[in-house]
Amino acid sequence: MKRYSRITGTGSFLPPRRVTNAEMAADLVARGHETSDQWIVERTGIRARHFADVGVNASDLAERAARQAMEAAGAKPQDIDLIIVATSTPDMVFPSTACILQNKLGIAGCPAFDVQAVCSGFVYALTVADSLIKTGTASKALVIGSEIFSRILDFNDRTTSVLFGDGAGAVVLEASDTPGILATDLHADGKHVGILCVPGSVSGGKVLGEPLLRMDGQAVFKLAIGVLEDAARATLAKAEKTEADIDWLIPHQANIRIMQGTAKKLKLSMDKLIVTVDQHGNTSAASIPLALDTAVRSGKIKKGDTLMLEGVGGGFTWGAVLLDF
Repeated sequence: MKRYSRITGTGSFLPPRRVTNAEMAADLVARGHETSDQWIVERTGIRARHFADVGVNASDLAERAARQAMEAAGAKPQDIDLIIVATSTPDMVFPSTACILQNKLGIAGCPAFDVQAVCSGFVYALTVADSLIKTGTASKALVIGSEIFSRILDFNDRTTSVLFGDGAGAVVLEASDTPGILATDLHADGKHVGILCVPGSVSGGKVLGEPLLRMDGQAVFKLAIGVLEDAARATLAKAEKTEADIDWLIPHQANIRIMQGTAKKLKLSMDKLIVTVDQHGNTSAASIPLALDTAVRSGKIKKGDTLMLEGVGGGFTWGAVLLDF
């Protein structure tokens, strides 16, 4: 019998502190930068985001999201035999945030590791988990995207500081005799490293370089729309499906114009686009599972729906997953 993987539970968590555009604009104006709620909304579609308090780490957000997903799947800690955390803002240099989370969940013995593909991280992590389940290495996996991007933002830069937020999203992915994940497609091109990066490191107890997010917005925008369309079409081809088979498009929640542009290229109605960027901002690797859980819990996404997940992020990385929910 052929072995497949299916999502059986979803979960998410946002830090309680909600920061509106008005608050962001007031802070930027106080720093001598002209901006407004209207300026942010028109360029990004973002109206608010959540920031974690001091002392709260990516593993803390991941734990809350993971417990929700496990509850939804009816999974106990001892049932989990694989943990993958997608994050660019880990708790520590090492060990992995996944190992720290594993301990917080009371799980021991199963493999646990992080995936670093920035905003494509969840798509990468889900693809890896799918592969490990199909080969029999795992049977019930926790796949999580968790980020605290507020820690790496330059709040003097109005073009990037207003874009990002903190949060976590999780799924339980488990072995099944019926197809769930239908096809995946992953890519990267390191020649684009400079257009979206955090050019800093730690050496000898000191920070080297500049450990704050830097982005060439126009270059990212132009590259993102093209590669997202390509990845989606490649994934559909692998699954022998067409755009007409997609019930819901869940793109990385970076910018409403990129999201709408991708939907248009795939000839999808905007009614099929899952949008949470307006309330969450760009939560990097957390954005796709956050949007998925929000849509599932609102009743929008139902069992049997076909979903296209796609992400693009620093690296430059990109990819897509087509699945039956």
